Amino acid sequence: MRTWLGERFGVEVPVVGAPMAGASGGALAAAISAAGGLGMIGAGSAVSADWIRTEGAVAAAGGRPYGVGLMAWALADRPQQLEAVLELRPDLVSVSFGDYAQYVAPLREAGIVVATQTGTTADAREAVAAGVDLLVARGGEGGGHGRNAVATLPLLQAVLDEVDLPVLAAGGISGARGLAAVLAAGAAGGWVGTAFLTCREAINGESVRRQLVRAEETSTAYGTVFDKASRAGWPDEFGGRALRNAFFDRWAGREQELATDDAAHAEFVESMLTGDVETLSLYAGQGVGRLRGETSAAEVIREFAGAGDLLRKAAGH
Repeated sequence: MRTWLGERFGVEVPVVGAPMAGASGGALAAAISAAGGLGMIGAGSAVSADWIRTEGAVAAAGGRPYGVGLMAWALADRPQQLEAVLELRPDLVSVSFGDYAQYVAPLREAGIVVATQTGTTADAREAVAAGVDLLVARGGEGGGHGRNAVATLPLLQAVLDEVDLPVLAAGGISGARGLAAVLAAGAAGGWVGTAFLTCREAINGESVRRQLVRAEETSTAYGTVFDKASRAGWPDEFGGRALRNAFFDRWAGREQELATDDAAHAEFVESMLTGDVETLSLYAGQGVGRLRGETSAAEVIREFAGAGDLLRKAAGH
């Protein structure tokens, strides 16, 4: 499977482990990269620069390429996150969700490949104008934050027709068949998150993994309920897809009321300490139904490697 990802980073399987805050630390990034993909660290909006440095050192220890994902809306108040990334100089940095254009030049000047996530063709055109090196066409099926405007396959086709940059496909790519489909369409690889959520190397904890394994493909919902409850500061235009639970059902449609409800906020914060899965946010995409149990990053990458056989079979080889 020769793609731009392999040529640029030397990866053997064209899969980038999405930078999932709360799940993708240095250990998971290193394990994905060691297995032949490209792992990324998910820098949540509130993490410290020292956390980024520590996790970056773990990811870099294996000597393989790795990346870091940043949230543009958070960087204005936490410029030290960007400073830490520039010190580390990872191979790939994604900066998305907000006014990211100002960060592209400093990252590129440091020799870092810069990506951003796009949810519409208009987003893609803006990204090209901003000077990024790589686009991630993220469809509404994807877990975590982003737009819910267009599904992965129609978005990927439109973006590939629109731009000359390499494009990764994100959203609902849960195994070899999904990866083969987007590669056949012209993507440079898959940007995969949910498939890695039950890896032992993830930092999300065993109770969270058990809940994810119990979920089906219809168990997720998209919205801003958890963002209003957390008061983290996410822009309203970027909702999130997560497992639906009792807290989500109680507040869906009442988000503005939730934003000022101190008791609900306290309940949500407490759930993150106690692990109450009926209240806390478990971000996952529609591919969550394919999770069968705890696994390792190497096993997940091996499954994705089967895309090569599927493509050869489709081509009659």
